[in-house]
Amino acid sequence: MATQQTLLIIGIFVLEEQHPNFWYVKGKEALHTSLSMKPNLHRAKNLILFLGDGMGISTVTAARIMKGQMEGKTGEESVLAMDTFPHLALSKTYNVDQQMPDSAATATAYHCGVKANYGTLGLSAAARRKDCSSVKGNEVKSILHQAKMVILGGGRQYMFPNETVDPEYSTFTGSRQDKTNLVDVWLRSKNNAKYVWNKKDFDAVKEGNTDYLMGLFEPKDTRYELERDPSMDPSLTEMVEKAIKILRKNSKGFYLFVEDKIDHGHHAGQAKYALTEAVEFDRAIARAAELTSELDTLSVVTADHSHVFSFGGYSYRGNPVLGVSYSKAEDGKSFTNALYGNGPGYQIANGTRPDMNATSSDEYLQQAAVPLDSETHGSEDVAIFAKGPMAHLFHGVQEQSYIPHAMAYAACIEPYTDCQLENYVGTESIQTPLNFSLFVILQPFAKII
Repeated sequence: MATQQTLLIIGIFVLEEQHPNFWYVKGKEALHTSLSMKPNLHRAKNLILFLGDGMGISTVTAARIMKGQMEGKTGEESVLAMDTFPHLALSKTYNVDQQMPDSAATATAYHCGVKANYGTLGLSAAARRKDCSSVKGNEVKSILHQAKMVILGGGRQYMFPNETVDPEYSTFTGSRQDKTNLVDVWLRSKNNAKYVWNKKDFDAVKEGNTDYLMGLFEPKDTRYELERDPSMDPSLTEMVEKAIKILRKNSKGFYLFVEDKIDHGHHAGQAKYALTEAVEFDRAIARAAELTSELDTLSVVTADHSHVFSFGGYSYRGNPVLGVSYSKAEDGKSFTNALYGNGPGYQIANGTRPDMNATSSDEYLQQAAVPLDSETHGSEDVAIFAKGPMAHLFHGVQEQSYIPHAMAYAACIEPYTDCQLENYVGTESIQTPLNFSLFVILQPFAKII
């Protein structure tokens, strides 16, 4: 049931919003903003790509409301940081050979500018998954492949020999069979480089004295934000802040790629995990905006694919995102507003389903229509939010492979070094892509490895 505070908030909003003038004022303000918009035609000094793994439109909407409700509001009127980006497009996420996309082929599209077959990474569609002989000669590179890399995320075990005991969990060891400590190899190849595996050492890193930073905070995937130990692991927002403070020392510009693990919560059929990840993802976007300038930094927020997550049913204003509909289904039982088309939440036994109640349990499984051990990706388009230099290039409905082309053009890097865009006054010129710095923050690091 709604608390007295929530009811009071709802009452205030309903009273104010019942007057037509409320909406006239909002409409005029939005129209004024639209009429004042002018495209930024300068060259982008910096590029930031935020990739909400599995962040479909329904996830964005539910996360927006959840964010507001976490702040004590009704939620629907809340605004995400990504909502404030002035330019918006839709991305068609299908793979060359499959209607429903996967994370590997979509990564090839939004990083390399080429659509690929399902289950292939860094390969054109000419390369067939089951025929290794077709791989050679069909490799494709990221448009930003010449940038310099460092990494924050999980995946410690993949960097150490299998006899090396994990520093945090004594029951874990490395998984490498070749006896190679890749962290040591990496550190020896860089100047002013640091490796950290816990929050204390991460916080102690002085950005002014560090050019390369590798932070691996879990043996495999990073923990969900709901389960993260803040004394041991930094948040996504904290990692983004550290990355930008290191990267912005490069007068030639930088490229920052940030990925979240919304996807994992949806696959598990646990909407609370997915949506709280999305809220933290948006916090990171907001912090990045505070640390950079829209005048010289192109920021793009998108998703690789959607999920079969739906958010609807009958509910009053301010109803908890994970709550139940106020009406009953035809079987006389309640149902949650958040549901999955398939997945582990299938609960029909002997032709009937259990009655649903509102729950705050983190592990709660939303009901699913089709029984699967893991919920699937969706096939519909996802959003692209953009702001900064040349952000107006993101418009209409585009192939997902268009994203890196537009970003590369905005920064005048290969294959668009002849873009003829001028730098914003006050920023130094970008000599060549070789001077571009790259930082990658991968929350579901183990999946990529």
